[in-house]
Order: sequence, then C-alpha cells, then structure tokens
Amino acid sequence: MSSEKELKIDKIKSGTVIDHLPAGSGPTVLRILGIDSKWGTSVSVAMNVSSKSGKKDIVKVEDRILQKEETDKLGLIANNATINIVENYNVKEKHHVSPSEEMIGVLECKNPKCVTNQGEPVVTNFKVESANPLTLRCKYCERIMEKELLEEQL
Repeated sequence: MSSEKELKIDKIKSGTVIDHLPAGSGPTVLRILGIDSKWGTSVSVAMNVSSKSGKKDIVKVEDRILQKEETDKLGLIANNATINIVENYNVKEKHHVSPSEEMIGVLECKNPKCVTNQGEPVVTNFKVESANPLTLRCKYCERIMEKELLEEQL
C-alpha cells in the first residue's frame, strides 16, 4: 500500500525512461527531444524527486526511442543519467549517458571568426576537455565552451 508521501507515475508500455537526471534539467531534456505541448503521446516529467543521492528529475516518453544525436546532447547536461528502453512494460535495454569524446555537428561555435562560421563547408567539431565541470574545445579555433554556453544551444 502506498503512503501519502509517494508519487506514483504509471509505467509505460513502450518507449524511453530517462532517470537520474540532474534536478531541474527536465525542461532542457524536453527541449532536446523536441517535445512540447503538441506532443502526441504520453510524457511524464518528475522534477526534484528525492533519491538516495539527493534530488533528481525523471522523464518518461511513450512510444519513443532516442536517437544517437539526442543521447549525445543529453550526455552534455546529464553525464550520469540512465536511459531505459521499455518494451511491453519491461526494461529491455539500459545504459548510462556520458558525453562523447567528440561532438560533431551538434553545437555551433560561438567564435564569429571560426571557420565553421565563415560559410565554409565545415561541420563543427568539439572535443570534450573535461566532463566535470563540462568544458568543450572547438577543433578549429580552439575556443573553449563551458556548460552554460552550450545549454543555450540544446
């Protein structure tokens, strides 16, 4: 029997559950996934939920499996998150999110003089310098991008 202090969110039949997100990051995750008020399937967002390691957010998306680009972006804001792929109400696959060593074509360089901003056919490429705190370096102009600047682009 549930106590009055428990929050119950129904299981999803199939889709993705993103757990162990940093507290308050739920809206950014929805933006990364392109989910807004017009989204057609069930979405649950629990924010600032108590857990053993403090507070966390959880996002459940019915009938949606994340693409690699989406998980790469999630790795930039939630490098300890867990992605659970659910089929027929059971977790079929589970993996942790971490930033890729390189982020190719995902972010824009904020340096206006960077070759990627000069109309050349060059795809942006950032190397992860540090995971905590998150710091990226542009391959071409070597400009550093910290977490605050990259979150604006997600």
